[in-house]
Amino acid sequence: MEPTESFHQRRLVSNLVVENFKSSSDSDLKHTMFWQFRRRDTEFCAYIGRLLQNPLLNSIMISVISLNAVFLGLETDYAIKLNSYAYLELADLIIISIYTTEILLKFYVDPLNYWRSGYNLFDVLILLIAYLPYTIDKNDIRHYRTWNIINGFQALKILKLISYNRGMRSLIMALGQTVKTVIYVLVLLFLLMFIFAILGYGLYGDSETGDSKNWGNLASALFTLFCLVTVDGWTDFQDELDQHGFNASRAFTIVFILLGFFLFFNMSIGVVIMTIQDSTQNYERELKAEKQATLQAKKQAILQRQQEEVNMLMHQQKTSEYKTFSELVEDFKKTLHHSDPMVLEDFCASISFIDLYLTSLDLQDNTVYRLQELYYELVGTLNTILEDVREKSVLPPEKDMKS
Repeated sequence: MEPTESFHQRRLVSNLVVENFKSSSDSDLKHTMFWQFRRRDTEFCAYIGRLLQNPLLNSIMISVISLNAVFLGLETDYAIKLNSYAYLELADLIIISIYTTEILLKFYVDPLNYWRSGYNLFDVLILLIAYLPYTIDKNDIRHYRTWNIINGFQALKILKLISYNRGMRSLIMALGQTVKTVIYVLVLLFLLMFIFAILGYGLYGDSETGDSKNWGNLASALFTLFCLVTVDGWTDFQDELDQHGFNASRAFTIVFILLGFFLFFNMSIGVVIMTIQDSTQNYERELKAEKQATLQAKKQAILQRQQEEVNMLMHQQKTSEYKTFSELVEDFKKTLHHSDPMVLEDFCASISFIDLYLTSLDLQDNTVYRLQELYYELVGTLNTILEDVREKSVLPPEKDMKS
């Protein structure tokens, strides 16, 4: 029994030691990896991050993208492209180099989180498309068609404006949120079109007596119904059915247009409009919150600076020749300018209180003026009563003398 118990004890101790070693080694390994991959150029990385967030750089990139759009438009003119081919080629290389530098800087600042942004992935895709024409020999006749098609996709570079405009990004997010609902509406619309296509093929698709051109098979029937949904030339399709003697087909056309266009088509448009409206309201609320946060930050900065100045004055008051704090404050007032910002936390110094106080003074003046008028009226009335009493007290003796 004793050897067995000692064996189990030794085994338990060895397991605990191994587990502790594993846990300590894992933590040490993570700690070592953290210190190994930690950035050592934090100051330069922070400087590049501030540079990328600078509004001036965003304005420059927007100008470059707009200039790229102008050059792409000029390349569509054969005469300009023939006479200025070298300049357009050089301008395209400079613009691509600017795009590449921007992507490399963003990747340098945050290489891990860079790939988590959909706009960054879209920028990389656009950059790859921009480099594709330089991988194909356009002088080779066999590859010229491919080069021409790829060169046409260079217009996608203009979409980089979306990542620099917050309003466009909010609209794109709104459209992304409506995709699911719109897909459901489109599926219902497709089911409706499929049902009416089968029904139209059975009613009007006869090759001898029917309209085989528009209703002869499923594909042509679906295309005809799509034109009816968009209400584009639906009268022409109806005239052809009338010419074949299908006068009752007007009810078929009217019912499908009411269901397809006025119900499902307008429903999808309404869903998109409602989502965009909600996104716009959220965008405006975010802008308002950012403005309030910026104002609050400025206010805190001003308060902190004032606190630092007061502390400095208090320190100077202890080590200077001023006898009292009032003398120090009076000397400080002489150094103030009209442009110096001041934050006053006292309620009596707020604009709303001053406005209310002035309004109260105006009302008080009006009340005093009315009281004065009332006083004058009372004095006049009392004076009149007093004169009447005097006259009445004087009249009886005169009547006695006459009698």
